[in-house]
Amino acid sequence: MAEGQEVKLLGSWVSPFVYRVKWALNLKNIQYEYLEQDLVNKSNLLLTCNPVFKRVPVLIHNDKIICESIVIMEYLDEVWKNNPILPEDPYEIAMVRFWTKFIEEKFTEVVRKVLFLDGEQQENEVKNAKEALESIEGELKGKKFFGGETIGLLDLVLGFMTIWLNIIEEVSHVKVFDSLKHPSLSKWMEDFLELPLIKECSPNRDELVPYFHKIREQMLALAAKK
Repeated sequence: MAEGQEVKLLGSWVSPFVYRVKWALNLKNIQYEYLEQDLVNKSNLLLTCNPVFKRVPVLIHNDKIICESIVIMEYLDEVWKNNPILPEDPYEIAMVRFWTKFIEEKFTEVVRKVLFLDGEQQENEVKNAKEALESIEGELKGKKFFGGETIGLLDLVLGFMTIWLNIIEEVSHVKVFDSLKHPSLSKWMEDFLELPLIKECSPNRDELVPYFHKIREQMLALAAKK
């Protein structure tokens, strides 16, 4: 690791938000120390570094602490100029940030709710997720990646869809994504998963499935007691 560029990442093996940051770090060839965190018994280090949200990921760069995956990725892009994940043009940057916000609020958060809900509430969220995919499909249409021929911030943000979405669908007994209805996204997922930096840094699906089963059961049990 280069002198003056000490980088540490606090994360969890189950978190797609952590993997976003890992992918960005690897894309930019940034050496870093990874510190796995127990999300049940949170360490003093995590609570000290992120006292507001008390969650991962957290990046520590030369004793500077940066929280939240998208904030971290934009920070990395500002500090390390190689292999940019944001465009140069201000308008294009604004559009990336618009779609990032859309994906986070209208798709990522909605899919999270699908995992934790059941019955009519779950059906409503599945419908919302499908509607969001229609918009995302339209934005991607005609392009290999959201930024063109190389991956950028939007690809990293939506990257969880390539691995975690299928697991959430299986665990929750629902179907959100239809490859026939979303051919551009289907091809994008194939191309994304074929990238060496993704292949070399992905979670073990066989370990994630039982974990998400357990989390869903716990959340449904808590909801039933209310």
